[in-house]
Amino acid sequence: MEKDTEVLIRPSRDGDVDAMLAIYRRHIRHGVEFGVDEGDTPEPDDLRDRRKNLKNRRFPHLVATRDGEVVGYAYVVLFRKRPAYRYAVKHSIYVHHEHLGQGIGRLLMRGLIDACAAAGFRQMIGYIDADNTASLGLHESFGFVRVGHLPAVAFRHGRWSDSVMVQRSLGPGATTPPPPPPLSTR
Repeated sequence: MEKDTEVLIRPSRDGDVDAMLAIYRRHIRHGVEFGVDEGDTPEPDDLRDRRKNLKNRRFPHLVATRDGEVVGYAYVVLFRKRPAYRYAVKHSIYVHHEHLGQGIGRLLMRGLIDACAAAGFRQMIGYIDADNTASLGLHESFGFVRVGHLPAVAFRHGRWSDSVMVQRSLGPGATTPPPPPPLSTR
């Protein structure tokens, strides 16, 4: 497969679930995924339901494809569940291990930022393994700033790992209040 074949970023579909799950499972086994044990990986129906629920609630859920093959995916969830936090999201990006270093994470990040800003979210937050210098560099290149360091919060692969919390404003960020809620139709 050629590196310079065009990568398409689009909303995920049910047919993408098996490929997304394969990417996710490899990240759990060999990567730096926080807080997940291999026995906790979702089944295809779980991922389909989660994906549908996120999309129904206006949360972007994107895939990157190359020649029709899913080579990465990205999505957001609420940062916190309480209503006061409804304008802040936490994101996740996963790239197929054979496609790392080819700009796919960058394309997914751009798509996710644009989709979240268009949906009215104001802040994007991420947690990154402190040893993942590629991801930290990617986030910095998109204007994320380090806002926290959580030492020894994960135990994986026989050692403790730190997490770095990053944040980026979207759209007008905190410079203006959010729009008023829509009037209810009674």
